[in-house]
Amino acid sequence: MVSLKNQDTPIDFASVKKQIERSGIKSIGKASIRELVSLINEIEIETKEKYIRMEMGVPGLASPGIGINAEIKALKSGVSSKYPMIDGITPLKNEISRFVKYFLNIDVTPKSCIPTVGSMQGGFAAFLMLTKLDPIKDTVLFIDPGFPVQKQQLEVLDKKFKTFDVYNFRGEALKEKLESYLLKGNISTIIYSNPNNPSWICFTDNELKIIGDLANKYNVIVIEDMAYFGMDFRKDYSIPGQEPYQPTVANFTDNWLLLISSSKAFSYAGQRVGMMVINDKLFNKSFDSLNRIYGNPLFGHNLIYKVLYALSSGVTHSAQYGLAAMLKAVNDGSFDFIEHVKVYGERAKVMKKMFINNGFTIVYDKDEDKPLADGFYFTFSYKNMTGSELLEKLLYYGVSAISLAITGSDRIEGLRACVSQTDASQFADLEYRLREFNKHFS
Repeated sequence: MVSLKNQDTPIDFASVKKQIERSGIKSIGKASIRELVSLINEIEIETKEKYIRMEMGVPGLASPGIGINAEIKALKSGVSSKYPMIDGITPLKNEISRFVKYFLNIDVTPKSCIPTVGSMQGGFAAFLMLTKLDPIKDTVLFIDPGFPVQKQQLEVLDKKFKTFDVYNFRGEALKEKLESYLLKGNISTIIYSNPNNPSWICFTDNELKIIGDLANKYNVIVIEDMAYFGMDFRKDYSIPGQEPYQPTVANFTDNWLLLISSSKAFSYAGQRVGMMVINDKLFNKSFDSLNRIYGNPLFGHNLIYKVLYALSSGVTHSAQYGLAAMLKAVNDGSFDFIEHVKVYGERAKVMKKMFINNGFTIVYDKDEDKPLADGFYFTFSYKNMTGSELLEKLLYYGVSAISLAITGSDRIEGLRACVSQTDASQFADLEYRLREFNKHFS
């Protein structure tokens, strides 16, 4: 393998090296997503070269006009001068309830549907609540790989967590692995994303049943993070009220709480409005521990009026009207939100082929025995390099990603790529840069 410092790299070697040193990041492979964003911004400014930006999962499409126009109308009506209700405006709560019925085939009353300041706030609030229900159950279990910031949230809250990489525990093997943690009696919550960030694996109904059955057996709550709702493009989840429905653990247990984002599926990331949907039985359930802490035993009441109220006095008023309008159009069948984002799958298919043709390997490549879907993310590695080494070397070639090491993955040789910011106009640059990389390191 030729030393990188001897190469004529696509991005000026000295400039990249200087900015890495100036950033103060001790290990590129352990850098947070936002640290990498800042570093690459600085390199682009100095070199005036545009990177293939794959480090941050941000939507690469324009927000639907339906939501924008509804927000404008709401602002003109004067909502900006009024505090929104903590539990959400009625039209939005009603449409969330309809959305869950039409696309998950799950019945939830509007009362149990709560807007949050993005799924990030929903997750933070859920962690605060679910770790207070039983003093013995003080630990959250991540089915990894997963979204790194959720672990950061637990660190901020000074809460315990455990993790395992699901790569070698798909199908029936998941039961024994999960139960090995649950048997100890200290797990309050299981959390995972489906489709998964960063690997893009999608749990099967069999795997979701395993999770649900064990949640029932050990009385733990499952947080199902649906940041990429309906975006497994191998099936068409776009028709309201018709099969197939987005798979969910809610079919197999009542112990669940869903986080549904508007950021990716609706390209509405900037408005910071997400949805928390809670099983009605859990929402109305009484806990002695909550009564001791808050003077009220009801789960849903405390989540809204104690926890969410302490975090924010409601979700931005106009953003709620924007999301309500989009959901209504989706529920009515006049706006196909899945069709709107299928371009991500098309990009992934092209980009993965470029990586493979230039000596890279896809790390997470199957759902049990089926090929993985093309979607918002994919994972890759390069022969004989750790993820940290690969990430740093790729920066000199104008390609960015994040290390799987920060996602709870055991595959430390791998990186996660997000396709959202790379459109067809950059494909030629990407192919050239990958070809140069492979030429220098093969």
